[in-house]
Amino acid sequence: MTASAPLAAPGPTPGAADSPPDSPLDPRPGSGRLRRLGPAVGLLPFLVYVTIFLIIPTVTVAVGAFQSEDGGFSTEKVAALFDETPMRALRESLILSATSAAIGAVLGALLAYLIVTAPATSVLRRVVTSVCGVLAQFGGVTLAFAWMATLGFGGLLTGLLADVFGVGDTGTGWLYDLPGLILVYTYFQIPLMVIVFLPALEGVRPQWREAAVNLGATTRQYWTKVAFPLLRPAFLGSALLLFANAFAAYATAAALVSQGSPITPLLIRAALTSEIVLGQANFAYALALEMVVVVAVVMGLYAWLLRRTSRWLQ
Repeated sequence: MTASAPLAAPGPTPGAADSPPDSPLDPRPGSGRLRRLGPAVGLLPFLVYVTIFLIIPTVTVAVGAFQSEDGGFSTEKVAALFDETPMRALRESLILSATSAAIGAVLGALLAYLIVTAPATSVLRRVVTSVCGVLAQFGGVTLAFAWMATLGFGGLLTGLLADVFGVGDTGTGWLYDLPGLILVYTYFQIPLMVIVFLPALEGVRPQWREAAVNLGATTRQYWTKVAFPLLRPAFLGSALLLFANAFAAYATAAALVSQGSPITPLLIRAALTSEIVLGQANFAYALALEMVVVVAVVMGLYAWLLRRTSRWLQ
């Protein structure tokens, strides 16, 4: 009597355990599709936020700008943008944004360079960076009140100047006009420039300067031939970001300028809340659409410059 051969252990069923997780033979239905949808599900809250607070308002503004009072299609409100008052407000807004962005970009870049030259573990560097992060968000009514309490009518510094030099309150009216807005806007433009331009300065490698010196370049030649060309896209992109930040700012100007509408955001407020000229809601939509177009062009240029900067920051 011969002994029977031992029974072989059953092997894995083909198409079950041997199949890769994302294979069409995966016994779990839809598992590969779920894995592909996993990262997209994480973006849903952001997409919902962008849809509610960016896409829907933009579409509403674009549609309202081309509507008449009875709801029909009309270009009357868009054509009114070329009247004297809207054009003057746009010009003042562009001057305010460009001037405060230029001053903030230059002074902020210098301050960022001083921060970069300090040791990475320096307490002063960490403190200045933290303060810039706070001051870049310090705006609105609080900032306007701080300047009015300092340089406004009856302000602390105004009273001191009156006691020492005999300068009365009549010399502080500029604070409530375009020059005052430029000064106040520069207050938060400088720390914002430090925050956005600091990574570009930190990306400049010391080896580049050592190589330039080894090739006989002077300090001036290094900055003009190597550092400045590399930092130019980042600097211009940061300046454009400052321009867009100032162009869209509203609360600080609204608190500082109580009468008149020297800039476009305040003109939008006047069109929506005026008790003298009624039915200007669609004109406010047209003004808002004008601002959207300007900011979109500026941010498009900023994105293009940012791509150029990322080539050597990587």
